[in-house]
Amino acid sequence: MPDSRTIRRERSRRRKNLMRTIGKDSIAIIPAAPVKMRSRDTDYRYRQDSDFYYLTGFEEPESVAVLISGRRAAEYIIFCRERDEMMETWNGRRLGVDQAPVELDADDAFPIDDIDDILPGLMEGRDRVFYSMGRETLFDNRIIGWINQLKAKSGSGASVPGEFVSLDFHLQEMRLYKSRSELTALRKAAKISAAGHVAAMKACKPGRMEYELEAELISTYRASGAEHSFLPIVGGGVNGCILHYTENNAELRDGDLVLVDSGAEYNCYAGDITRTYPVNGEFTPAQREIYSIVLEANLAAIDKVVVGNHWNDPHVAAVRVITRGLVDLGILKGDVKTLIKDQAYRQFFMHRTGHWLGLDTHDVGEYKVDGKWRLLEAGMVLTIEPGIYLPDKSSVPKRYRTIGIRVEDDVIVTDNGPEVITSGVVKHIADIEALMQSD
Repeated sequence: MPDSRTIRRERSRRRKNLMRTIGKDSIAIIPAAPVKMRSRDTDYRYRQDSDFYYLTGFEEPESVAVLISGRRAAEYIIFCRERDEMMETWNGRRLGVDQAPVELDADDAFPIDDIDDILPGLMEGRDRVFYSMGRETLFDNRIIGWINQLKAKSGSGASVPGEFVSLDFHLQEMRLYKSRSELTALRKAAKISAAGHVAAMKACKPGRMEYELEAELISTYRASGAEHSFLPIVGGGVNGCILHYTENNAELRDGDLVLVDSGAEYNCYAGDITRTYPVNGEFTPAQREIYSIVLEANLAAIDKVVVGNHWNDPHVAAVRVITRGLVDLGILKGDVKTLIKDQAYRQFFMHRTGHWLGLDTHDVGEYKVDGKWRLLEAGMVLTIEPGIYLPDKSSVPKRYRTIGIRVEDDVIVTDNGPEVITSGVVKHIADIEALMQSD
C-alpha cells in the first residue's frame, strides 16, 4: 500500500480541488456517518460515510468537516470529539481536538459539542452552502436551524447564504476516477475477496448449510484485516434465482448449484465477486449448458471494457450472448435481434451487467452524461456480472428449472485494456471442478 504521507497529500489535493469547484464565496459541510443502533443499547459496527472518508481519512463518528475556500484564518476545519478518559475506557480511543490538525492536516479543529456556537458564524457572509441534503434528517434539521439562526440576526446586519447546492454531483465526479492509491486498495480488496471465495468453494459439500459458506467468506476477510462489503449472498438451488437472497439458512443439496455473491471491504474500498458452482463439485449437463452461456457473456462484456467505449457496451455484449444462448437451448423462441429489441431476455436476465465500484459497492458516478451513455476512461472501476435465472415454471424446459447462475468480476479501465482484478478465484468449468475435487 502507498505510505501514509502519499495518501495524506492525495486527500489534501481532493479538498483543494473541491474548494476550487465551490468557489471563494461558498462553504462546504460534510458530516461523518452517525452511529446506527442495532437493538436497544447495542450498535452496528461503525462504518464511516464514504464522502467524509474520501476527503479526510478520519474514521470516528460525531465529526464534521468544513471547507471554506479563500478564508485566511482556516480553509479546512474539523469538528470532532474531545478526549475523555471515562468515555474512552468504555468505548475506545479518540483522536481528540488537539491532535486532529496534526493527524488530519486540518487548519483548525473544534470540539463537536461547540458546533452550534461556531458553525453559524462560519456560514455567515457566504453566498452558497454546499451540503448533501436528504441523507440524515437530524443533521439536515441542524443545518436549517443554523440558517434560521442567521436569519434572526439579519436585521442587525448578519449576511445569510442565499443558496443551497448539493455536494453529490461534485464529489461523485471526483470519486469516479480512481487514483493510484485507490486502485491499490481496490486490488487488495479484490485479492482478499477472491481468497474468501476460494475458501468457500473448497468447503462446499452436500449437507452443509449456506451459512457455513458465509462463515468461510467472512472469516477469510477478517483474517486479512477486512470486513464484508455487503451482506453475503449464498443461494443454493432455487435460492440462486433470488437476486438479493441473504437468509443463507438452507441446506446445500447434492445435484444443486450454489450462487455466492460476496466481497471484502479493505480500508473502506469494496470488492464484489460472484461465483456459481455445483455443490458436489461436478456440473450436470444442463448446468454446464447454462453456465457456459453466462461465462461467455462475462468474457464478452469484459472485452468491451475499453477506453472510448461507452458504459452500455458491455451490457449490449452480454445481452447478445445470453439471448442467442437461450434461443439455442429452446428457452427463448424467435429471432435473436427481435428478441433483444423486445427485451424478451429480461424474464431470465433482469438486471444490468454491472455497476461502478469503489468506496461503495454500488459506487457513485453518473452512467449517462447529457442523456448519453458515459464514455469509459482510464481509472474507472466497474463490475461485470451477467446472469441467467430460470424459475420453476412450465415455460422453462424441465431440465433447466431452478438453475440460477451469475459470474461477476471487478475490472479496472486502463489505457491498455481491461484489468480483471478478481482473477484470483477460478471461473472456468474445468478449473472449478478441479479445485472442488482436490484434497
